[in-house]
Amino acid sequence: MMKALVIYYSKTVRTRQMALEIDKYLKENNLDSKMISLYDVQPEDIIQAEIVLLGCWTSGLFFLLQHPDRTWKEYASKFPDLKGKKVGFFTTYLTLTGSMFRNMYKNLKDKLAEPVTLNLKSRNAKLSDDNKALIQSFISGEGATI
Repeated sequence: MMKALVIYYSKTVRTRQMALEIDKYLKENNLDSKMISLYDVQPEDIIQAEIVLLGCWTSGLFFLLQHPDRTWKEYASKFPDLKGKKVGFFTTYLTLTGSMFRNMYKNLKDKLAEPVTLNLKSRNAKLSDDNKALIQSFISGEGATI
Protein backbone atom coordinates (compact mmCIF):
# COMPACT_ATOMS: atom_id res chain seq x y z
CA MET A 1 0.00 0.00 0.00
CA MET A 2 1.37 3.40 -1.01
CA LYS A 3 2.18 5.73 1.91
CA ALA A 4 1.02 9.34 1.76
CA LEU A 5 1.71 12.22 4.11
CA VAL A 6 -0.49 15.33 4.23
CA ILE A 7 1.38 18.16 5.95
CA TYR A 8 -0.53 21.35 6.65
CA TYR A 9 0.05 24.78 8.13
CA SER A 10 -3.14 26.59 9.05
CA LYS A 11 -3.60 30.03 10.54
CA THR A 12 -7.33 29.49 10.86
CA VAL A 13 -9.05 26.13 10.55
CA ARG A 14 -9.61 26.22 6.78
CA THR A 15 -6.28 24.76 5.61
CA ARG A 16 -6.51 22.11 8.32
CA GLN A 17 -10.01 21.27 7.12
CA MET A 18 -8.78 20.90 3.56
CA ALA A 19 -5.96 18.64 4.81
CA LEU A 20 -8.59 16.49 6.56
CA GLU A 21 -10.57 16.22 3.33
CA ILE A 22 -7.46 15.24 1.34
CA ASP A 23 -6.41 12.68 3.96
CA LYS A 24 -9.90 11.16 4.00
CA TYR A 25 -9.99 10.99 0.20
CA LEU A 26 -6.58 9.30 0.04
CA LYS A 27 -7.69 6.70 2.59
CA GLU A 28 -10.89 6.08 0.63
CA ASN A 29 -8.66 5.35 -2.37
CA ASN A 30 -6.59 2.73 -0.54
CA LEU A 31 -3.57 4.80 0.38
CA ASP A 32 -1.95 4.58 3.79
CA SER A 33 -2.35 8.29 4.55
CA LYS A 34 -1.31 10.31 7.59
CA MET A 35 -2.23 13.95 8.20
CA ILE A 36 0.09 16.00 10.38
CA SER A 37 0.66 19.62 11.33
CA LEU A 38 3.76 21.37 10.04
CA TYR A 39 4.75 21.84 13.69
CA ASP A 40 4.59 18.10 14.43
CA VAL A 41 6.08 16.52 11.32
CA GLN A 42 9.34 14.66 11.84
CA PRO A 43 11.98 13.96 9.17
CA GLU A 44 11.27 10.22 9.41
CA ASP A 45 7.59 10.87 8.57
CA ILE A 46 8.68 12.47 5.31
CA ILE A 47 11.35 9.87 4.57
CA GLN A 48 8.84 7.01 4.92
CA ALA A 49 6.22 8.57 2.62
CA GLU A 50 6.04 8.03 -1.12
CA ILE A 51 3.56 10.88 -1.62
CA VAL A 52 3.93 14.19 0.25
CA LEU A 53 1.21 16.83 0.02
CA LEU A 54 2.15 20.18 1.52
CA GLY A 55 -0.44 22.76 2.45
CA CYS A 56 -0.34 26.36 3.57
CA TRP A 57 -2.84 29.18 3.73
CA THR A 58 -2.36 31.94 1.17
CA SER A 59 -0.63 34.99 2.60
CA GLY A 60 -0.22 38.28 0.77
CA LEU A 61 -2.22 41.14 -0.61
CA PHE A 62 -5.73 40.58 -1.92
CA PHE A 63 -4.78 40.46 -5.60
CA LEU A 64 -1.00 40.04 -5.76
CA LEU A 65 2.17 38.94 -3.99
CA GLN A 66 0.67 35.71 -2.63
CA HIS A 67 3.20 33.57 -0.82
CA PRO A 68 3.51 30.97 1.93
CA ASP A 69 3.71 32.33 5.45
CA ARG A 70 7.16 32.83 7.02
CA THR A 71 6.55 29.94 9.46
CA TRP A 72 5.83 27.56 6.56
CA LYS A 73 9.03 28.67 4.82
CA GLU A 74 11.12 28.16 7.96
CA TYR A 75 9.79 24.66 8.64
CA ALA A 76 9.88 23.62 4.98
CA SER A 77 13.53 24.64 4.74
CA LYS A 78 14.29 21.94 7.35
CA PHE A 79 12.55 19.13 5.45
CA PRO A 80 14.72 16.25 4.31
CA ASP A 81 15.29 15.75 0.61
CA LEU A 82 12.03 15.15 -1.33
CA LYS A 83 13.67 13.73 -4.47
CA GLY A 84 12.08 10.47 -5.53
CA LYS A 85 8.75 11.35 -3.91
CA LYS A 86 5.54 12.54 -5.50
CA VAL A 87 5.06 16.03 -4.10
CA GLY A 88 1.93 18.13 -4.37
CA PHE A 89 0.78 21.46 -2.95
CA PHE A 90 -2.54 22.68 -1.60
CA THR A 91 -3.76 26.01 -0.32
CA THR A 92 -6.83 27.79 0.92
CA TYR A 93 -7.51 31.40 0.00
CA LEU A 94 -9.97 34.26 0.22
CA THR A 95 -9.60 36.05 -3.12
CA LEU A 96 -6.82 34.62 -5.35
CA THR A 97 -3.95 32.17 -5.09
CA GLY A 98 -1.86 34.17 -7.59
CA SER A 99 1.80 33.24 -7.23
CA MET A 100 1.29 31.03 -4.17
CA PHE A 101 2.23 27.71 -5.78
CA ARG A 102 5.21 29.21 -7.61
CA ASN A 103 6.48 30.60 -4.31
CA MET A 104 5.93 27.31 -2.48
CA TYR A 105 7.95 25.59 -5.18
CA LYS A 106 10.66 28.24 -5.04
CA ASN A 107 11.12 27.54 -1.33
CA LEU A 108 11.56 23.80 -1.92
CA LYS A 109 13.17 23.57 -5.37
CA ASP A 110 16.57 22.46 -4.01
CA LYS A 111 14.86 19.51 -2.30
CA LEU A 112 12.90 18.41 -5.38
CA ALA A 113 14.01 16.43 -8.43
CA GLU A 114 11.20 17.64 -10.68
CA PRO A 115 8.49 20.29 -10.82
CA VAL A 116 5.40 19.89 -8.66
CA THR A 117 2.44 18.93 -10.84
CA LEU A 118 -0.34 18.83 -8.25
CA ASN A 119 -1.65 22.20 -7.13
CA LEU A 120 -4.95 22.06 -5.24
CA LYS A 121 -6.78 25.16 -4.09
CA SER A 122 -10.00 25.77 -2.25
CA ARG A 123 -11.80 28.88 -1.12
CA ASN A 124 -14.18 26.96 1.17
CA ALA A 125 -11.75 24.27 2.46
CA LYS A 126 -13.71 21.56 0.64
CA LEU A 127 -12.22 19.06 -1.76
CA SER A 128 -14.04 19.67 -5.04
CA ASP A 129 -14.72 17.00 -7.66
CA ASP A 130 -12.09 18.71 -9.85
CA ASN A 131 -9.56 18.43 -7.04
CA LYS A 132 -10.43 14.76 -6.56
CA ALA A 133 -9.85 14.13 -10.27
CA LEU A 134 -6.48 15.91 -10.06
CA ILE A 135 -5.48 13.74 -7.10
CA GLN A 136 -6.46 10.60 -9.02
CA SER A 137 -4.33 11.66 -12.00
CA PHE A 138 -1.45 12.51 -9.69
CA ILE A 139 -1.58 9.14 -7.90
CA SER A 140 -1.77 7.22 -11.16
CA GLY A 141 1.17 9.15 -12.60
CA GLU A 142 -0.76 10.90 -15.35
CA GLY A 143 0.11 14.39 -14.12
CA ALA A 144 -2.27 16.84 -12.56
CA THR A 145 -1.30 20.40 -13.41
CA ILE A 146 -4.11 22.95 -13.41
